[in-house]
Amino acid sequence: MSGREFFINRYRELGWEFREVTPMQAIRLNMMNAKGVNVIERLENLGFKLERIPFSSHGYWVKASKFSIGATFEYLLGYYSIQEAAAQIPVTLFSDLRDKKVLDACAAPGGKTIQLADLMDNSGVIIALDINPRRLKALINQLERCRVKNTIVYRLDARKASKLGIKFDRILLDVPCSGNFSTDPKWFYRRTLNDIRRNAKLQREILTEAVKVLDGDGEMIYATCSLEPEENELNIDWAIKNLKLETVAINCPGDESPTEIFNKKLDDSIRNCRRIWPSDKTQGFFICKLKKSRR
Repeated sequence: MSGREFFINRYRELGWEFREVTPMQAIRLNMMNAKGVNVIERLENLGFKLERIPFSSHGYWVKASKFSIGATFEYLLGYYSIQEAAAQIPVTLFSDLRDKKVLDACAAPGGKTIQLADLMDNSGVIIALDINPRRLKALINQLERCRVKNTIVYRLDARKASKLGIKFDRILLDVPCSGNFSTDPKWFYRRTLNDIRRNAKLQREILTEAVKVLDGDGEMIYATCSLEPEENELNIDWAIKNLKLETVAINCPGDESPTEIFNKKLDDSIRNCRRIWPSDKTQGFFICKLKKSRR
């Protein structure tokens, strides 16, 4: 159960006709650092051609460049981050972040951690977790470059988050996933259905632990860059039925998630989730907002 045709047929069953895509590179301005600085004008003067991302308040696609967008003084000063367009969406779906206690459970390499700090204007506190030492170095370097002051980094498995002894107002679960073909040309030859099932199990374990540390009135965003329903809708259906969670309606790009997948009927509220299929401007993505059920 692997190979290009196997996965393409699955996508067709989910309602999407496969096509080859190369998503456009994107950046996001860090407004906590860029106040009073016309970053876009400065980059355009350097030869970059930028296009505003309509669903991101401070995001831009890089349409053309004379050299790497990561090789500017503006980047080193933390005026912007290189962050894929769809990846800019999840953090913006929290209802409020200022002065909150936030858990970024799978934080490295740090793009969304910095976005959280930016939207919080360095208020409150972010606890950022990861278990890979090399990726943690990348996370710490990013935080320093962007002058983030409200974040504490721990080398800790997200499945052990309750060891922190903290209840969080907001939790971001940008969970480890199988990725998708739009960012990896060899993806179809690297992945099998067994890989997807193994990742889905890990994701359920992280979800289970996250519920333990979510405040009663808190919000949780679950996101993957996987197209596979085992890691997305099927996991959320499982969480609704086993973790006493419920989905929350969100306003963002993407298709409404199906409530029947491969002849399996899912909870009707799964339609609140969003499935973003790969395109020439974004990679594939899945996003869901959750809270503890009152039922």
